[in-house]
Amino acid sequence: MAGMYYEDFQVGEVIRHEVTRTVTETDNLLITALTMNVQPLHLDAEFSAQSMYGKQIVNSIFTLGLVTGIPVQDTTLGTTLGNLGFRDIEFPKPVFFGDTLRVETEALDKRVSNSRPETGIVGIEHRGYNQHGEVVCVVRRTALMKRNQNAEAEVPSNA
Repeated sequence: MAGMYYEDFQVGEVIRHEVTRTVTETDNLLITALTMNVQPLHLDAEFSAQSMYGKQIVNSIFTLGLVTGIPVQDTTLGTTLGNLGFRDIEFPKPVFFGDTLRVETEALDKRVSNSRPETGIVGIEHRGYNQHGEVVCVVRRTALMKRNQNAEAEVPSNA
């Protein structure tokens, strides 16, 4: 598997992902149409020109998807059993057409599952940056991860 098992995550370790992505107007149009989000800040250039941004901004659902998607190859491809939830999502700066995003991931916490000891629960933070090094998205989530059957046994915390 390309992804990391529960045991591979080290709390505090930061993974800087090599894949970057330039956001296009087409990306924004597609996600906005698919989600039926008719917010004029995403769709209407004239409306957006009069906004505090002075131009259209990218739909934040696309930004969130990109910031959680870029890390998949390095972290969870084939080793996650599910996304248990999002703790917090922040968008400190807007994303514009033409911005190139990069992502880094940090393991925040982890524990063996009490109900499924063959799995582990990992708290993950993904941070998305634009080409200027500005943080555009921070998302903290919890993932249910496969455990490596060849790793040394770790007992659930309530045992």
